[in-house]
Amino acid sequence: MFQTHAKINPCVTLFWAAFAAANAVFCPSAVAQNAARVFYVSPQGNDQWSGFLPAANAARTDGPVATPAHARDAVRDLKRQQGGALKQPVVVQFRGGTFFSSEPLTFTAEDSGDAQNLLTYAAYPGEKPILSGGRRITGWKEASVGGKSLWIAEIPEVRDGKWYFRQLWVNGERRGRSRHPNQGYFSVVALPGVSPQLEWTKGQTSFQFKEGDVKAWPTVNQAEVRVMNRWVESHLPVAGVDEAQKLVKFTKKSVFKLEVGDLWYVENALEILDQPGEWFLDQPAGKLYYLPKPGEEMARAEVIAPALAQVIRFDGKPEAGQFVEHLAFRGLTFSHTEWYFPAGFDQGKDKAEIWPPPNPEVGGFGQAAVGVPGAVRGNGVRRCAFEDCGFTALGTYGLELARGCQENRISYCDFGDLGAGGIKLGETAIRGNPAEQTHHNEITDCHIHDGAKLWHSAIGVWIGQSSNNRLVHSHIHDFYYTAISIGWTWGYGDALATNCLVEWNHIHHIGQKSDGDGPILSDMGGIYTLGRHTGTVIRNNLWHDFNGLHYGGWGIYFDEGTSGILAENNLVYRSTHGGFHQHYGRDNIVRNNIFAYSRDWALQRTRQEPHLSFTLERNIVVWDKGVAFGGDWSGGETNLALNHNVYWYEGTNQVRFAGKSFANWQKLGHDTHSLLVNPQFQDPKHDDFSLAPGAPALGLGFKPFDLKGVGVRPKK
Repeated sequence: MFQTHAKINPCVTLFWAAFAAANAVFCPSAVAQNAARVFYVSPQGNDQWSGFLPAANAARTDGPVATPAHARDAVRDLKRQQGGALKQPVVVQFRGGTFFSSEPLTFTAEDSGDAQNLLTYAAYPGEKPILSGGRRITGWKEASVGGKSLWIAEIPEVRDGKWYFRQLWVNGERRGRSRHPNQGYFSVVALPGVSPQLEWTKGQTSFQFKEGDVKAWPTVNQAEVRVMNRWVESHLPVAGVDEAQKLVKFTKKSVFKLEVGDLWYVENALEILDQPGEWFLDQPAGKLYYLPKPGEEMARAEVIAPALAQVIRFDGKPEAGQFVEHLAFRGLTFSHTEWYFPAGFDQGKDKAEIWPPPNPEVGGFGQAAVGVPGAVRGNGVRRCAFEDCGFTALGTYGLELARGCQENRISYCDFGDLGAGGIKLGETAIRGNPAEQTHHNEITDCHIHDGAKLWHSAIGVWIGQSSNNRLVHSHIHDFYYTAISIGWTWGYGDALATNCLVEWNHIHHIGQKSDGDGPILSDMGGIYTLGRHTGTVIRNNLWHDFNGLHYGGWGIYFDEGTSGILAENNLVYRSTHGGFHQHYGRDNIVRNNIFAYSRDWALQRTRQEPHLSFTLERNIVVWDKGVAFGGDWSGGETNLALNHNVYWYEGTNQVRFAGKSFANWQKLGHDTHSLLVNPQFQDPKHDDFSLAPGAPALGLGFKPFDLKGVGVRPKK
């Protein structure tokens, strides 16, 4: 499956052959042919039954088991009976319905299948099982509160401090906490006592607001302000409001130094519960208040709040050679999780796996909401597969394969309605032990969308210190920050994010969502890279509609130290700050791409260094506003190599390249064989960038590429 520039491991081929064979057991005729052992689990089951029947028998003396954990244990017993190893493929089929649990379903090395006998956890044909980390909320009563007709549920666990949540789903749809303003954002007015010379990494515990934005409501101390600054958001519990000083105070610091104009909003006060579908959780009283949407009947509604951070956990120990391997998950949906600065989160293993280490006094993370885990999370996961699974209605990332996760495949999965992002691969730390490094994983034909609901800086696909991964034929859209991020080394130090392949993906509406919300953050990209990337290739992707707030809405963004990447055959259009940006790095190749219709500048380089920054060749660059080049394009041919490009400006201002006419730019030795000429696109205003016969770029060696196959492919 890993048909890239990376070497193919023969064990991987054997695994996928076993996976294909095991999938055949979903057909009843194939079950007998493959002699697979099948267990059944159902919300209507009974853990005293055998699990060998898909439904209860007439006497109700046998049938499916009731809990996923019991089904897992049944497989463990089978392995023990067979001498510690499976003698045939095993399938655990989940009947339709929702499976609630008080703890994550945990797999260890003893739960593994093997290369010849795959262990599959799958949906029963035609049914939709949901593995939930939530709890149902019942006992609703209608009452008039402040002149509003609200429904109230009493939750003793909340009152007693044993449970708290920030998300709610009613009849399968996300409902937001009471919010002010209901749409849009306020802005920070002033920062009393904060010196202009204060280091930008130092956060604050207060700011001034415009009169009326927030008040000293009776429940304001249960509220939370979410403020956006640079490329992160800060989650700030309200300590109090001084209306006379127009000052709101917090129990946590912002991630970075706040600035006048930063966007913010406030959530979870009873006094701002004014929109149908909003709710307020009163922790001291243990009461949940809800203002129903028209037509909602609370006596019949299914209301679920999250109670777990993970639905499934893989506890492999790669440092000891103990992997959870040869498992396949097919057709399952994982829902209703939430993670939010739990007590002690800055201690123990999480501190080792997150760099920089989290600070409990700070209301967020320095980038990418990197400390937020996945609803399905594992260490030491090897040669496992997730196919046709749903990761939805979550407050976390969807799937996280952290330390020592190798040769796994994620295909045809849907990640949506996400509190954070879609997928995390690897860690922020560099592991010296090869067994603890994460590599050779594949994400293919996945739809990752509608994210960052709670953690606004979360990313569609985050790949940390992890090599030889493939992200192909996926569709990623509607995030506030970045779609794809690869690497976690700022500068030219040690880095493991090498030999990754990103191709045939469709990426759009990043920064500003397709419903018009945003932009609220800056410094983002369709793809964002850091550090050394030797062998990494970004090609045949469609990128469009990227919007940064103050700066940094780029299509392809090579940030600090990015080196050794080839970007080719990409179409990038409608970005606020450029189709391509390199902050600083070396020896990158950007060729045969189309960059069109950026707002401020077409291309950007920020820092000149005494080595070759990048080679820019056989590209077509078109802009109708702004300028051709932003940033610092000084230096000679030793640190810039530009040639055989076609440039075209459709605006009315004078054309300038780094402040020079095109002729004078060429006299410096740049773009000596490039042209300033209409590229002759067929219909660019309607996003058709195919070239007319005889287009000038063809004479310069540009090779037309067809992106009709980008995104998720129809399943055969």
